[in-house]
Amino acid sequence: MRYHYEKPEIYSSMYGKLYICDHPVYSCCTLFEIGKKGLAVIQQRFNPDTKSTTWGEIDSWLTDSLYLHPRFKEYFDKHAEIGTNGLYPTVTIRQIMWALKMKPIPRERWETVFDRREI
Repeated sequence: MRYHYEKPEIYSSMYGKLYICDHPVYSCCTLFEIGKKGLAVIQQRFNPDTKSTTWGEIDSWLTDSLYLHPRFKEYFDKHAEIGTNGLYPTVTIRQIMWALKMKPIPRERWETVFDRREI
Protein backbone atom coordinates (compact mmCIF):
# COMPACT_ATOMS: atom_id res chain seq x y z
CA MET A 1 0.00 0.00 0.00
CA ARG A 2 1.40 3.37 -0.94
CA TYR A 3 1.71 6.01 1.75
CA HIS A 4 2.04 9.09 -0.45
CA TYR A 5 -0.17 10.49 -3.15
CA GLU A 6 1.47 9.71 -6.48
CA LYS A 7 1.14 11.58 -9.74
CA PRO A 8 -1.28 9.72 -12.02
CA GLU A 9 -0.19 8.87 -15.55
CA ILE A 10 -3.31 10.47 -17.04
CA TYR A 11 -4.85 13.55 -15.47
CA SER A 12 -6.79 16.67 -16.32
CA SER A 13 -6.73 20.12 -14.81
CA MET A 14 -10.22 21.53 -15.26
CA TYR A 15 -10.73 23.07 -11.82
CA GLY A 16 -8.84 25.80 -10.07
CA LYS A 17 -7.04 28.58 -11.88
CA LEU A 18 -3.71 30.32 -11.70
CA TYR A 19 -4.23 33.55 -9.78
CA ILE A 20 -1.66 36.35 -9.76
CA CYS A 21 -1.83 38.59 -6.70
CA ASP A 22 0.16 40.85 -4.40
CA HIS A 23 0.30 38.66 -1.28
CA PRO A 24 3.25 39.11 1.12
CA VAL A 25 4.10 35.36 1.04
CA TYR A 26 3.50 34.47 -2.62
CA SER A 27 2.84 36.15 -5.96
CA CYS A 28 0.71 33.41 -7.55
CA CYS A 29 -1.49 30.59 -6.31
CA THR A 30 -4.15 28.15 -7.43
CA LEU A 31 -7.54 29.69 -6.75
CA PHE A 32 -10.69 27.64 -6.35
CA GLU A 33 -13.86 29.70 -6.71
CA ILE A 34 -17.49 28.83 -6.11
CA GLY A 35 -19.81 31.77 -6.58
CA LYS A 36 -18.16 34.85 -5.10
CA LYS A 37 -16.11 32.93 -2.52
CA GLY A 38 -12.56 31.77 -3.13
CA LEU A 39 -9.83 29.67 -1.52
CA ALA A 40 -6.17 29.97 -2.50
CA VAL A 41 -3.92 26.90 -2.30
CA ILE A 42 -0.11 27.16 -2.45
CA GLN A 43 2.80 24.76 -2.76
CA GLN A 44 6.46 25.30 -1.98
CA ARG A 45 9.16 25.01 -4.67
CA PHE A 46 12.94 24.70 -4.36
CA ASN A 47 15.44 26.45 -6.62
CA PRO A 48 18.68 24.41 -6.57
CA ASP A 49 20.72 27.22 -8.14
CA THR A 50 20.02 29.76 -5.39
CA LYS A 51 19.14 27.16 -2.74
CA SER A 52 16.00 29.10 -1.92
CA THR A 53 12.33 28.26 -1.74
CA THR A 54 9.27 30.09 -2.97
CA TRP A 55 5.54 29.58 -2.58
CA GLY A 56 3.31 29.43 -5.65
CA GLU A 57 0.57 27.55 -7.48
CA ILE A 58 0.07 23.84 -6.91
CA ASP A 59 0.94 21.15 -9.46
CA SER A 60 -1.71 20.94 -12.15
CA TRP A 61 -2.16 17.20 -11.59
CA LEU A 62 -3.46 17.90 -8.06
CA THR A 63 -6.23 20.40 -8.87
CA ASP A 64 -8.95 18.00 -10.00
CA SER A 65 -8.15 15.48 -7.25
CA LEU A 66 -8.73 18.19 -4.65
CA TYR A 67 -11.82 19.73 -6.21
CA LEU A 68 -13.56 16.42 -6.90
CA HIS A 69 -12.82 15.01 -3.44
CA PRO A 70 -16.07 14.25 -1.52
CA ARG A 71 -15.03 16.47 1.43
CA PHE A 72 -13.79 19.43 -0.62
CA LYS A 73 -17.10 21.33 -0.68
CA GLU A 74 -17.44 21.08 3.10
CA TYR A 75 -13.84 22.28 3.59
CA PHE A 76 -14.34 25.05 1.04
CA ASP A 77 -17.52 26.30 2.71
CA LYS A 78 -15.75 26.44 6.07
CA HIS A 79 -12.59 28.25 4.91
CA ALA A 80 -13.40 30.23 1.74
CA GLU A 81 -14.39 33.88 1.80
CA ILE A 82 -15.06 36.71 -0.60
CA GLY A 83 -11.76 38.26 -1.67
CA THR A 84 -10.55 41.35 0.15
CA ASN A 85 -8.34 43.66 -1.91
CA GLY A 86 -7.74 40.78 -4.32
CA LEU A 87 -6.61 38.38 -1.57
CA TYR A 88 -8.36 35.19 -0.53
CA PRO A 89 -7.92 32.89 2.48
CA THR A 90 -4.91 30.66 1.81
CA VAL A 91 -3.94 27.12 2.75
CA THR A 92 -0.93 25.02 1.80
CA ILE A 93 -1.33 21.88 -0.25
CA ARG A 94 -0.39 19.78 2.79
CA GLN A 95 -2.96 21.47 5.04
CA ILE A 96 -5.81 20.78 2.65
CA MET A 97 -4.68 17.23 1.84
CA TRP A 98 -4.53 16.35 5.55
CA ALA A 99 -7.88 18.01 6.19
CA LEU A 100 -9.48 16.02 3.37
CA LYS A 101 -7.79 12.86 4.68
CA MET A 102 -5.95 12.37 1.40
CA LYS A 103 -2.55 10.76 1.29
CA PRO A 104 -0.04 13.63 1.24
CA ILE A 105 2.53 14.29 -1.46
CA PRO A 106 6.06 13.24 -0.36
CA ARG A 107 7.72 15.73 1.96
CA GLU A 108 11.11 17.11 0.98
CA ARG A 109 13.90 17.96 3.43
CA TRP A 110 13.96 21.60 2.36
CA GLU A 111 10.27 22.23 2.99
CA THR A 112 9.16 24.69 5.61
CA VAL A 113 5.75 24.74 7.19
CA PHE A 114 3.29 27.27 8.51
CA ASP A 115 1.81 26.51 11.86
CA ARG A 116 -1.95 26.10 11.74
CA ARG A 117 -2.67 29.79 11.43
CA GLU A 118 -4.00 31.71 8.49
CA ILE A 119 -1.45 32.58 5.85
